[in-house]
Amino acid sequence: MKSLYERSLAVLPPVAKRATQLGVVAGHGAYLTDEKGEEYLDFAAGVGVVNCGHNNPTVVAAVEKQLHALVHGGHNVVYYPSYIELAEKLVKRVGPDYKVYFSNSGAEANEGAVKLALSVTQRSGIIAFTHSFHGRTLLTASMTASNAQYRKNYAGVLPPVYHVDFPDVYNTSLTPDQEITRCLEQLEQLFHNVLAPSQVACIVVEPVQGEGGYVPAPQKFLVELRAICDRFGILLIFDEVQSGYGRTGHLFAKDYYGVEPDVLTSAKGIANGIPLSAVLGKRKYMDRWEPGAHGGTFGGNPLACAAGSAVLDIMDEEFLQHVQATGAYFTAKLRQLQEKYSVISSVRGLGLMIGVEFRNETGKPATELVAAIRKEALNQHLILLNCGVFHNVIRFIPPLIIGKKEVDKAVEIFAKSLAVSLKEVGEN
Repeated sequence: MKSLYERSLAVLPPVAKRATQLGVVAGHGAYLTDEKGEEYLDFAAGVGVVNCGHNNPTVVAAVEKQLHALVHGGHNVVYYPSYIELAEKLVKRVGPDYKVYFSNSGAEANEGAVKLALSVTQRSGIIAFTHSFHGRTLLTASMTASNAQYRKNYAGVLPPVYHVDFPDVYNTSLTPDQEITRCLEQLEQLFHNVLAPSQVACIVVEPVQGEGGYVPAPQKFLVELRAICDRFGILLIFDEVQSGYGRTGHLFAKDYYGVEPDVLTSAKGIANGIPLSAVLGKRKYMDRWEPGAHGGTFGGNPLACAAGSAVLDIMDEEFLQHVQATGAYFTAKLRQLQEKYSVISSVRGLGLMIGVEFRNETGKPATELVAAIRKEALNQHLILLNCGVFHNVIRFIPPLIIGKKEVDKAVEIFAKSLAVSLKEVGEN
């Protein structure tokens, strides 16, 4: 019998690229079950989606209950309870100054956030950062600057977006303050030479860069961005598609930094696997978003909203404290490995959004080594993903329900995979 991968070759285009050739048929907690009935410890979590674990019983029960009441009503046609209840819960958790609009994906949310900024400011300028990832639609691909592949062959029709450097304090000879100053001076130079701040609608930033390498923004940098936006009437947009929903040990990374954006976007973990995303914007802007200026058929689907409501019920303060504690334990274990292996250039992140970067002794990205580590880990039934503009970072993004037992198992496999891979490919 052909595997799912083999069957896919006849019907799926290569654009639907997978990180593995693994075919899975079931999931529970932190584990996936493949076609042969073998279990894999999943430290990819559907790319940071199943934060409450695969097939979380509370979420499943909420979806099943909603399934028997209403599957689809159309949020631009009628009002229904699950949509309003989730909006109420989100606003209560994020803050009374916000209102919420639901859509389907992270890219849709980011598109909506930028459209909101363009609409209410009546300006056209959009600023994003190098090494960022915001999606694959035409607008979000134009904001993305982590891989030219996302923009290749589309450049002629991409909306204009201006990029400045994101501070990477882990790969610079400068001090953290000097690196922050360098990036802020680039922004000021952009204002002076290319794009007057009076023409800028929004600055879009990931508090923790995802695809770019799991690089947390320095707090001072976000504080300064907030001040710049306030000075020039620019909307500050936080893309929290990956860093949101408990991933950093806070419901949103903004809570860790203590910096309030004008708009933030959420997706991935918001409904634990049911397609849903959200634009959360300050009331003073959301109330000026004209009827018909944005929309969509499936956004805020009743099933997705029921799942989202269950997720918020799960993610109470005790849950978030667990993520913080488990993340600290995990990071400490990884830093012990860093002391043993010089090829690990840095271990960084917040909560259970952890990146381990590999560089050889000359500082060159150890891309082949990371690929080998992932392959060997999969052989030992641990699913890992990479990230970083050179694909030289292993990102640990497990379901947030894991405990020390799963962390210890993952670190053990990771360490074995690293040792095996170093013998096979060295540090190149």
